[in-house]
Amino acid sequence: MTDPTFYVTMAAAGLVGLSMLTFATLTGWRGWLAFKQQELHAFGEPDRGTALPNAGARIEIADLKERIRKLEAIAAGVDL
Repeated sequence: MTDPTFYVTMAAAGLVGLSMLTFATLTGWRGWLAFKQQELHAFGEPDRGTALPNAGARIEIADLKERIRKLEAIAAGVDL
């Protein structure tokens, strides 16, 4: 096992594996960022030309956001 080619081969294989893992992680991160950007554009500020939703719809949206926050806290293990 003192053959230098063994160590070079193992180092090269480790580097290739690390590169593949890094590439996959970076691709996932970019996809997540693109998803969040689309989410922001879809639920962002309404255009100046469109009317605001009525008060009942806004209250319902606020209620849904609160429920989502609670569910995320439960999923994260945070005690409310």
